Amino acid sequence: MTRPVFAELSVGQEVARRTLTVDRSRLVRYAGASGDFNPIHWNERFATEVGLPGVIAHGMWTMGAASSVVADWVGDPGAIVDYQTRFARPVPVPDPGHAEVEVVAAVGALDADAGTARIDLTVTCDGARVLAKCQAVVRLG
Repeated sequence: MTRPVFAELSVGQEVARRTLTVDRSRLVRYAGASGDFNPIHWNERFATEVGLPGVIAHGMWTMGAASSVVADWVGDPGAIVDYQTRFARPVPVPDPGHAEVEVVAAVGALDADAGTARIDLTVTCDGARVLAKCQAVVRLG
């Protein structure tokens, strides 16, 4: 895979698209890696008692998984110099089964002086945005 070239990018251009899947076993592995053992991520009864639709994916998993789409596109995770988002709604993870998170990355702005591109991410689950104002700035060159 070749690295993107700044001069070949244009605002509005879609640069990556991916469907990410998450199931309950991935949530358990993520909890172990992150240390986030909040029962809303593994206990259906607890999650519904606190008003959630059921067990939900870790917000940080969703954020990190979405950023991996940009890292893969740019070819170097170190090229991401800024990444920001707001959590808009949870990602319910059924049992049995899995949830699908759709990520579409498009060029939102270009800064020729800095050699950077702002990549705007649309991150949805079942057609609803789960991350809001999700943006990564990547240095190209």
